[in-house]
Amino acid sequence: MGERVPWPGEPLALVLIASTLGLTFLYLLIDLTRPSRLRQTAKWLLLTLILVTAIALPTTKLMLLRQQSGPASYSHDGGVIQTESTIDYFLTGRNPYIEDYTQTPMAEWGFDKYRTALYHYPYLPWTFVFSAPFVLLGKSLGFYDQRMVYLLLWGLALALAPLLVHGQRKQLGLVMLLGLNPIMGLDLIFGQNDVFVLSWILFSLAAWRLWQNARQQGRSAAVWLILSALLYGLACASKPTAWFFAPFYGLLLICGEGDPLRLGWRGLAQNIPLIVRRAWLAILIFALLIGPYLLWDAEAFYDDVWRWSSGQGETGYQIWGWGASNFVLAMGWVENRFDQWPFWILQIGLTLPILLWFLHRQQRANSLGMACWHYAILLAVFFYGSRFLNENYLGYILAFLAIGYMADSSESFDQG
Repeated sequence: MGERVPWPGEPLALVLIASTLGLTFLYLLIDLTRPSRLRQTAKWLLLTLILVTAIALPTTKLMLLRQQSGPASYSHDGGVIQTESTIDYFLTGRNPYIEDYTQTPMAEWGFDKYRTALYHYPYLPWTFVFSAPFVLLGKSLGFYDQRMVYLLLWGLALALAPLLVHGQRKQLGLVMLLGLNPIMGLDLIFGQNDVFVLSWILFSLAAWRLWQNARQQGRSAAVWLILSALLYGLACASKPTAWFFAPFYGLLLICGEGDPLRLGWRGLAQNIPLIVRRAWLAILIFALLIGPYLLWDAEAFYDDVWRWSSGQGETGYQIWGWGASNFVLAMGWVENRFDQWPFWILQIGLTLPILLWFLHRQQRANSLGMACWHYAILLAVFFYGSRFLNENYLGYILAFLAIGYMADSSESFDQG
């Protein structure tokens, strides 16, 4: 929420803080009353209002301040400022991976030394393809901010999150943990785009859960499986972080198939054709979104999405963040943050054994909670050994740890 000490120059922020705390105290009081349908409805209503005052309204406030102060203010550089310019390139028929951003509002943001993103767009096409219609609508109304899309997806994701768990207490708890995630909440307010890929994965998992429920009840379930694969393909075409979920999502697609899955690696190999048949739409939609840009200029696409983030070239991303890369700097193994160092060796050494272990574990207990828990830990290890570990990645990882815990927690959680 900002400063630890109230700042009298921010009356609106203080009103939002006071409203959030007041609603929280009221929620706690309501929670102590006798269990009833009315109490449950009141708790959902109060939680919704808390999410509005703690996240949605502060985000709206910064959007309005940005409209008054200029496009390079009150927002994140990549998730908002650069993405809006990328959408403009897309709508005018230009390739966002070929163009640079030196003549856009991005050039006014940040420190000159670290503005290497001016020459690269590291996100994948679904980010700007999906947002383009909203830009056209917003411009016709005279107002647009990329956070409008993020807020919309965030709201839909929280509305669907209860489908992932059973029991009112766990459903409330999961929405709280996702919606009031302190790192991701702040990232959403300033416009970082982790909520974009998180939402599409969550949509996919909600459809997967409906598919599983329908199968257990003996009803036709193919439409939910198709929808889940489609939505996961869109997540993979949003940001590379979604790719790390693929092994665990593949196992979820054969959840409940019986004994062959328990035969270890041989059983997994036997099920690969079934996984591919059920995931074909994810592969197709990913290819349809990525393919045109590979055909247009594969070198430019590779340069923006991979080479920049791995620190290669004259304008590669710097060694940064909270991960093990700080030991490389501290030990003097590079002269400056922009130098090359073989982090890929460290990443493979750390993540490959863990991936194999997690695949083995999930074969023995193939569940949504296990898949999300494994994905979160694998991603954490990968980023810890990478060139950079930014704090927003921790918020994203926390979200999947929350889903994993709540989806597989014991039924005793619902007692009382």
